[in-house]
Amino acid sequence: MIADNLAAVRLRMAAAASRAGRDPDEVRLVVVSKTQPVEQIALAKAAGVRLFGENRVQEALEKIDALAGQGLHWHFIGHLQKNKVKYIIGRFELIHSVDSVDLAERISALGLERREPTSILIQVNVSGEAAKSGVRPDDLEETLKAAAGLAGVRVEGLMTIPPYDPDPEASRPIFSRLRELAKEFDGVGGGSLKELSMGMSGDFEVAIEEGATLVRVGTAIFGERPGPG
Repeated sequence: MIADNLAAVRLRMAAAASRAGRDPDEVRLVVVSKTQPVEQIALAKAAGVRLFGENRVQEALEKIDALAGQGLHWHFIGHLQKNKVKYIIGRFELIHSVDSVDLAERISALGLERREPTSILIQVNVSGEAAKSGVRPDDLEETLKAAAGLAGVRVEGLMTIPPYDPDPEASRPIFSRLRELAKEFDGVGGGSLKELSMGMSGDFEVAIEEGATLVRVGTAIFGERPGPG
C-alpha cells in the first residue's frame, strides 16, 4: 500500500508542477512519519523515500536512533519549544517551524556551541489564526533581519500552515501570499528565501502550483494515523 500510495502522490506532484510550468524536480516530498512505527518507515524507505518529517521531539529521536546509518534525512516540522531545542540540534537537516526571534536565538546559540549553523525556515501565520503559531506577515521583515544577525542559524525560506478546509482551493490564497512574501523579502539580511514549505495531504497540489519547494505529506502515503494527532 505504501509503495502504491507513494507512486500516486509523486504522479500528482509532477502533474501539479507541470500545470504551473515548473520542473517537478524543484519540489521535494517530505514524508510525514509522526505516529508511524519504525516498521512503516522502513517500508517507505524500501519504496524509495529518504526524507522524513517528524513533529514530536522524543518520538523523532527514538526513530532517528533506531534507523541510524540507513541514509535517511530528517526534517523537524512541528511546534518547537525552546527547552527542547538542545535535543534536536545536529539531528535534523532543517527545522521548518521557527516562529519567533527568541526561538531562532536559542537555536543559534546551540548551533554555535557545535560550530555548525542550523538551517531553518521561518513559520509565517499568514491566515492570522489565533491558534496557529508563526510570525505575523507585518513582522516578517524585522524577524528576518534579526535572524540574519545570528551566526548559528541559516534561514533558508518560509513555512506556513493554512486553516483546515476540505476544499484544497481554500488554501490557495494562503500559499500565494507566502510566495509573495518570500519574493518581497528575499535577500533581507543577505539571505535567500529559496525554500517554501507549504501543502499537506489535502492540498499539496495547490501548494505546488503556488510555488512550494517542500510539501509535507503523511496521510496520503501511510493512510490514517494509528495514534493521536
